[in-house]
Amino acid sequence: MKSITLLFTLFFAAVLSVNAQEATHHTIFNKQPLNFGGAKGTDPEAVSLMSGRVVYKKVTMPTFKNGTDVKIKLTVRSNGDRWDKSGSCFVVSDPKKLSILSLTEKNEKFPTDSYVDDKYAGFVAGSTYNPVIELMRFMTPFGVGHYSDNKVKNRRPVYIPSWEKQVVWEHDITDLESLVTGTFYVGIWIDSWTPEGYEFDLELTYSNRKQHKVMVLPLVNTIPYVGGQQIPDNFAHKELETVFNLKKNVKNVKLHYITTGHGGHSGGDEFIKIKNSVYFDNKLVLDTIPWRDDCASFRRFNPSSGVWIKKDSASYINEKTNTYEVKEIEERIASSDLSRSNWCPGSSVEPMVVKLSDLKAGSHALRIKIPATPVEGEKLNHWLVSAYLTYE
Repeated sequence: MKSITLLFTLFFAAVLSVNAQEATHHTIFNKQPLNFGGAKGTDPEAVSLMSGRVVYKKVTMPTFKNGTDVKIKLTVRSNGDRWDKSGSCFVVSDPKKLSILSLTEKNEKFPTDSYVDDKYAGFVAGSTYNPVIELMRFMTPFGVGHYSDNKVKNRRPVYIPSWEKQVVWEHDITDLESLVTGTFYVGIWIDSWTPEGYEFDLELTYSNRKQHKVMVLPLVNTIPYVGGQQIPDNFAHKELETVFNLKKNVKNVKLHYITTGHGGHSGGDEFIKIKNSVYFDNKLVLDTIPWRDDCASFRRFNPSSGVWIKKDSASYINEKTNTYEVKEIEERIASSDLSRSNWCPGSSVEPMVVKLSDLKAGSHALRIKIPATPVEGEKLNHWLVSAYLTYE
């Protein structure tokens, strides 16, 4: 009898163990509009800022004593905005610190120590203020969804059977687990200026699989999410430097760096190669030209992209002679096909991760050098850069 009881005990323990490992999926937003002065949607918990260009909500998720893997899934559809736009999914996890949300809702000014060059507010962490941390940087494609049913005719290349109805991005954000468990604020910003704008879904998935826990320290975010923040052409005038203090020694430090260049005109920073040099405690730790030359692979998400015709020489098989011949043809080239500064219309942007080993308690400095192009009239060159540390 004891052996049977023990057998049942072991069986139920195994079942409980399996159930404890099951992933949980949480829908945060579903078909949520985001626009400039347009529809707000029906979600009573969604809060809109900046005439609808920022949407966020307060959520409570499970906590995991032994850590967990976390994945984020973001789906975007155009509601009529035909352009490619910068986007950011962000998190505010410490309500005791000022953030873009608390300052905007209270109509307060950014603290002076959050400024860069006395002009660019909220770009760096201060004594009472934290810039938001990005869960995902993304770029909307040209018109996916609204224009996918051939509202824009004769732009689809022959190699695409049909336009996609939406764009979906998924990222592993396990390093940010401490920010997205328990109670926190999560939001989306898209640089839309149309009343039609976009519609998005947002999900978080927790594996409930044991994971090593790390801490997160926000340092920089130059995205102008809200009023009082300038378009970030600061790199064209001066290197960005921020000094911060660690209260204790920390181990296995990693710098997470997200960067994209913008300026959608001929010769703008969106379309030219510019080096990003990142220094930590005056040591060069990242020296790279952020660039994407695979943008043509996203063509199926960009039905409303502008299209030009270019003459080219094509090698083809002549069916009569069964030999290769060359002839002049006219080929479509879409704006969405063009290479860009670390992004494509319809792509997300992965952080660059630099291992910094262990750090001692005390003062440390992050410095970012980008020889960028300044804003000039309607030539709105700028760089969207964010950075944070993870450590044990």
